[in-house]
Amino acid sequence: MLPIRKTAKQGKRGILERLDAGEIVIGDGGFVFALEKRGYVKAGPWTPEATVEHPEAVRQLHREFLRAGSNVLQTFTFYASEDKLENRGNYVAEKISCQKVNEAACDIAREVANEGDALVAGGVSQTPSYLSCKDKAEVKAVFRKQLDVFMKKNVDFLIAEYFEHVEEAVWAVEVLKESGKPVAATMCIGPEGDMHGVTPGQCAVQLVKAGASIVGVNCHFDPDISLETVKLMKEGLQAAKLKAHLMSQPLAFHTPDCGKQGFIDLPEFPFGLEPRIVTRWDVQKYARKAYDLGIRYIGGCCGFEPYHIRAIAEELGPERGFLPEASEKHGSWGNSLSMHTKPWVRARARKEYWENLKPASGRPYCPSMSKPDGWGVTKGARELMQQKEATSEQQLKELFQKQKF
Repeated sequence: MLPIRKTAKQGKRGILERLDAGEIVIGDGGFVFALEKRGYVKAGPWTPEATVEHPEAVRQLHREFLRAGSNVLQTFTFYASEDKLENRGNYVAEKISCQKVNEAACDIAREVANEGDALVAGGVSQTPSYLSCKDKAEVKAVFRKQLDVFMKKNVDFLIAEYFEHVEEAVWAVEVLKESGKPVAATMCIGPEGDMHGVTPGQCAVQLVKAGASIVGVNCHFDPDISLETVKLMKEGLQAAKLKAHLMSQPLAFHTPDCGKQGFIDLPEFPFGLEPRIVTRWDVQKYARKAYDLGIRYIGGCCGFEPYHIRAIAEELGPERGFLPEASEKHGSWGNSLSMHTKPWVRARARKEYWENLKPASGRPYCPSMSKPDGWGVTKGARELMQQKEATSEQQLKELFQKQKF
């Protein structure tokens, strides 16, 4: 039995020190989906004003990820750029401000990280400005406003995450490198590459040449597809004779039927995805596959709850030499079921049972796969041009007419 490591302050070492030493770094999970389900984030804009309006909810989720084994707490600054906070009628930029949202996110993450051996990563993501064809200088200025806050709050390193276009991701990395801090970069792409057709391998090459020390993928695709994409990135870097650490933070939803744009094309997105949720045992298999591929920064994105992160920490416990505090209430591969009152449930207290289970959905009239919408729009398309005004009834009517059931 591996020892439980209690959440406690340790001597802080940087992200590259840990990765260069061959250590496994466990990321955190998905904040926007988790907090939307809890009533603190609005689906649609997916912006993180909860850092100001409901800091206790953000703090508690950070704390649960830390207890589950996370070594990195990302600031809840996904879609916290000023242009996103004022996009399509959003009130946050005017009534709260971009600076206050980002500052609060940094303060909360640091408060919880200091309770354990965790680093704080300041994060930026893709912008409405890029989708609306603003030029390089304008898009970089958007990133720089967030970076100013991250520098003021002295985050440990920086992440450019959730980019569909490598061009914009490179711009983000170039801005973040101005800090002098380590930079990671993850794209929300699958094996087909970015939305302009740049392959995963070439995306990785461009990101490393821009200054990223850690590259990989996050969001949009399930663990298996994400690992396939990271493998292509790894091969691209090897062919270019470039070195970087690899990172994976996929969805916690099965997406074998996704198109190029991932789960946002699925008709179930975002309110009908629950039947696709991966089990904790699926995550243990993902963690092992990621480790075997050479990935050492392993976490999750949308749908990943603390129990999923605990599954990563438990699967890789033998390599790390300890288990997270949250494992005190969780028997390895279900062995705590040996305490159950029913004998047929006690019989499930073993790895062989859960490792081979094929879960049913309980929905006899539902298909196992969906047909993605696949409208095929990307940067420059009229439908993707962003605006400060709320979406009008006429604009919605045009979209409703285009949609097929």
